[in-house]
Amino acid sequence: MRLEKCWFCSSTIYPGHGIQFVRNDAKIFRFCRSKCHKNFKMKRNPRKVKWTKAYRRLHGKDMTQDSTFEFERKRNRPERYDRNLAENTLKAIKKIDKISSDRQKHHISSRLNTGKVKKRKEAINELSQSIHMIKAPSVIKEDSSLTLPKIKVKVSQTLAEENQPMEE
Repeated sequence: MRLEKCWFCSSTIYPGHGIQFVRNDAKIFRFCRSKCHKNFKMKRNPRKVKWTKAYRRLHGKDMTQDSTFEFERKRNRPERYDRNLAENTLKAIKKIDKISSDRQKHHISSRLNTGKVKKRKEAINELSQSIHMIKAPSVIKEDSSLTLPKIKVKVSQTLAEENQPMEE
């Protein structure tokens, strides 16, 4: 059973599914569904469409470089059947799948941690700006740690501005 990849969104296409488009120069494009085919006909770039794998990889949403991806490569070289080799391959597939899923989980958690840090900084900033909504002004005046330090700035006025009366 040969599983193909969609040209537009990079999802797997199972036998009997999807659409195949052959261009005049005999280049074959396979699409998993009509949504991908229509976007291809509209000449949209998969790297700019947010739901595609190309966009997710380009913008750091998915893992791009990992040694486990090398095992998923397409191989067109037929191998002679060997029972021991088949058993070892199946065992290796399970191990590789576990390793890749663990790495994927780590990647997702690290991405979520950066979002948590950013939200925390925004919350602290908003809290420092609007502390008067939470605490009474009298409490803020008593506790100097809740107020921001006052900065005095000297403003110099020129003589011409002082002597002229205001216009009405």
